[in-house]
Amino acid sequence: MKPIVALVGRPNVGKSSIFNRLTRTRDAIVDNMPGVTRDRIYGDVRWDAAAFTLVDTGGYLPRDAERFAGEIRRQIDVAVAAADAVVLVLDGRAGVSPFDADMIEMLRTVEKPVFYAVNKIDGPEAENLIHEFYALGIDRPYPLSASHGYGVNDFMDDLTAALPAMDAPEGPADAIRIGVVGRPNVGKSSLINQILGEERLVVSDVPGTTRDAIDTLCVVDGVTYRLVDTAGIRRKSRVSARLEKFSVVKALKTLDRCDVALLVMDAAEGVTEQDVSIGGYALERGCAVVLLLNKWDIVEKDDRTAKRLKDRLRDQAKFLGFAPSMTISALTGRRVPRIFTLVGEVYEQYVRRVGTGQLNRVLEEAVRRNEPSLHKGRRIKFYFASQVATRPPTFVIFVNYPEAVHFSYQRYLTNQFREALDFTKTPVRLIFRRRTGRPLAERRSG
Repeated sequence: MKPIVALVGRPNVGKSSIFNRLTRTRDAIVDNMPGVTRDRIYGDVRWDAAAFTLVDTGGYLPRDAERFAGEIRRQIDVAVAAADAVVLVLDGRAGVSPFDADMIEMLRTVEKPVFYAVNKIDGPEAENLIHEFYALGIDRPYPLSASHGYGVNDFMDDLTAALPAMDAPEGPADAIRIGVVGRPNVGKSSLINQILGEERLVVSDVPGTTRDAIDTLCVVDGVTYRLVDTAGIRRKSRVSARLEKFSVVKALKTLDRCDVALLVMDAAEGVTEQDVSIGGYALERGCAVVLLLNKWDIVEKDDRTAKRLKDRLRDQAKFLGFAPSMTISALTGRRVPRIFTLVGEVYEQYVRRVGTGQLNRVLEEAVRRNEPSLHKGRRIKFYFASQVATRPPTFVIFVNYPEAVHFSYQRYLTNQFREALDFTKTPVRLIFRRRTGRPLAERRSG
């Protein structure tokens, strides 16, 4: 595994800004509101020949200072315990805080390299601001600026020199990427905790607890999965705080890099309009979808409750008719292992390619059975089809009047491809393009 470096410090000292600069991403939300980062956020860093995993943690606060303070403190402890080195971030503009002294006292017991980065030092003229930090007993404070990059080179040279060498290869690049999505408070983080068997994420009954997207690798039956927990997605009209708007954007961006979306819903509340909308977001971004009706342990039910709920789901989200569904309990673990069986079945179809000959035989037979309506008195002719992509399976069909292919006929062809080619559990995309020449049937007979 790559070495791990944990960023710690009180709120609003710039940990997330440093994280984003070193990972060259915007994975950590940056805002001037204290306490933005609650969970541990992971990112990869490469510096010259060295590579390590950087962990951004929530801001250190007294346990009674904020509702989540105790959970954040516990997550910091976990991150520090797992790290090979720790970076305490201090605020050069604000100066020394009592919280800084508390953190330094705690880190004195840590038997691993600890670095002290004084952030917001934008140039040599501001380095006099670091002098008061020597009073905390720090041997060497590193002046740097996350915003401008000042001092980062020297700091990174010393940090990477103190890290152990990698002693095992990184996780496979072909890990199946699973996005865990849904409305706030439906049990997404609880599901990931159940899968991992540890409290890797902060779990709370407060909507919006998970504000950042968080990746976690796990191996099930020899297959590597990359789990992504995202911020709960609310209706646009209810997303008023600037921070929550960022969270929604990040959640939707997460779907862009996922293969399969686990859409978690609250079975006790029933299927909502917003559940359906989130499924639409996933489909628009080309994700395969598995529908999970969570909290099944608290639902009052009989032997037909599950069928009624699934029927209602199918009726409300007809466009997700291909997506398999199941009832689970993230709290008790009921049927959670079966999720990966479904994901495997879905993913196999999601990445499959079919031969051009087989594809065109299906197209020819579908058109023969049900010809499209005329366009301005002229027959719509289909010439040939070709698969141009996977993730999801995407097919281009060349036709003389692509704009005239009615959406109902497009849906008919999609369903024919699904059934004949066994794409019953994955989205299928059809693209119609103009082409002149002999239609498919004439070419075959000729």
